[in-house]
Amino acid sequence: MTRTRVLSRMDWVFTFVGLLLLLFILVPLVATIFASSPGEFVEGVSDKGVVTSLALTFAAAFVATVIALVLGVPLAYLLARREFWGKNLVQGIIDLPIIIPHTAAGVALLMVFGRRGLLGGPLASLGLYFTENLAGIVVAMLFVSLPLLVDTARESFVLVDRRLESVARTLGAGPWTAFRRVTLPLAWRGIVAGSVMMWARGISEFGAVVILAYNPKTVSVLIYERFVGFGLDAALPVTALLLLLALAILVVTRAVLLPRHRRDRPERGDGR
Repeated sequence: MTRTRVLSRMDWVFTFVGLLLLLFILVPLVATIFASSPGEFVEGVSDKGVVTSLALTFAAAFVATVIALVLGVPLAYLLARREFWGKNLVQGIIDLPIIIPHTAAGVALLMVFGRRGLLGGPLASLGLYFTENLAGIVVAMLFVSLPLLVDTARESFVLVDRRLESVARTLGAGPWTAFRRVTLPLAWRGIVAGSVMMWARGISEFGAVVILAYNPKTVSVLIYERFVGFGLDAALPVTALLLLLALAILVVTRAVLLPRHRRDRPERGDGR
C-alpha cells in the first residue's frame, strides 16, 4: 500500500524559497521570449547574418568541444584515479576560467594568441591568425568552457568502481584495454553530458570572444552589436532564439543523457 507523504513545515518553507529562485530565473527569460510578436521574431531571426552567425557559433563550439575531449578526458581520468604532488593545484588551474571575468580571460588570451603574442606572433608568420579569425573564437570558447567537461568527466570516472578495472586487469587486460572496454563504457554518459554542457557554454560565450576575435561575429557578439547599434527591439528576437535553443539543449541533455533513478521496490515506512 502506497503511503502519501505529508509535507512538513520545513518542506513548505524550502519549496517557497526554491520557487522564488526559479521565478527569478524564469521571469526574465519568459519576458524576453514573448517580448516580440511572432512576425517580429521570424523577421529578426530569418536575416542571413543571424543564420550565418548561428552556424559559425555552433561549429566553433563543436570544434572546441572535440579538442577538449581529446585533451581533457585523459587529464580527467588521471585526476580521478591517481594521487600526485600538485594535484590540487592542477584542479585549481582547470577551474580558474570559471572564476575570473571572461573579459580578463580575453585579455590574457590576447597576450598569447594576439598578433604580437607569445604564440600569435610566430604563428602569424606561418599564416595562422587568431584575431579576427575562427581560430580565435575556438580558442576563447575552449578556454572558458573547458572546466565543465573536465570536471564532469572526472566525477564520472570517480563513480566507476575501481574493482571492475582490477578484475579486468587480472583477466589479462592491459591498462588501455581496461580503460577502453570497462571504464569508458561506464563513464560515457557523464562525459557526453559534460561535452554537451561545454558546447552549450561555448555558444553563449561573449567576453573572451569579443576581445580576442570580434569578427567573424558569433551570436552573442551579434546580439550585443544589435543592442548597441539599433536598440533593444533589434536584439530581442535573436536573444529569444538563443534562449529557446539553450533550453532545448538542457532539456535533451537531462532527459536523454543523465541516468534515471528508479526504485526497485516500494518504500517501507516502518521497516517491516
